[in-house]
Amino acid sequence: MVCHQRNRHKNAAGVRGLILSLRDLLVLGACVTGILGAWLAYGVAGGASHGEPAAGEPAATVLSERLPDPLTPADDGVVREPAAVADPVGLPALPLAVGGLPEPEPASSEPAASAPQRITYPAAGMDVVVHPLEPESVDAASHSIVPPETMDGYWLAPFGKPGAGSANTSYVIGHSWEGLDAPFNHLSSAAAAGDELTVTTSTGAMTYRVDSVTTYTKATLKDSPIWAVVPNRLVLISCYTEDPWGKNVAVVASPVQGR
Repeated sequence: MVCHQRNRHKNAAGVRGLILSLRDLLVLGACVTGILGAWLAYGVAGGASHGEPAAGEPAATVLSERLPDPLTPADDGVVREPAAVADPVGLPALPLAVGGLPEPEPASSEPAASAPQRITYPAAGMDVVVHPLEPESVDAASHSIVPPETMDGYWLAPFGKPGAGSANTSYVIGHSWEGLDAPFNHLSSAAAAGDELTVTTSTGAMTYRVDSVTTYTKATLKDSPIWAVVPNRLVLISCYTEDPWGKNVAVVASPVQGR
């Protein structure tokens, strides 16, 4: 019995040793499984933290995480503003109106260029009707033009017209008269720089300011600076009353902007 009992104890110990060994294996397997799971989880999370998009994460989010914060302190601890981006085109910016279209150029306040019909010059006592005059081409080219013998003014049609879009100087000529109070007589005695006069056309009225009043001999008038091409300038020409046979007087005026 005793021996038999011993044998039974030995077999029970052996069975118990076998059961403990299986448990150890199960614990070991669980540990290995946990380690593998942790390693896989770390690999996925680590890839996302290094700029690789995680499952279901938009690529734009990852890209934004790669860009440095423009206000993040640099290595020296100083926070710097981001550098300005230069205009790639380099063209001047145009003012934009409603709808993003460029603002239109401001419209001219002057009436459209047209033949003068009347000149009113208060300081020189002049209020004169103006007629168009078509001189001979030879006379126009030589600047040797004689108006009809009336007290009216005559606009030289081959040259410029007063108003917006004018391409040349407008010339109005007229006779001065001895013994008569003619309108053009006062250009010799009363006209002065700074005076204002009004030119009326079929499209409206314009205000001019006198720039200069100059006398020329009849021989030098045709080559004087008054014949230079100056758009929208006005020149009034008549005989100089103190020497009507030897000199001319020329009144040069420019338009007053906005009037």
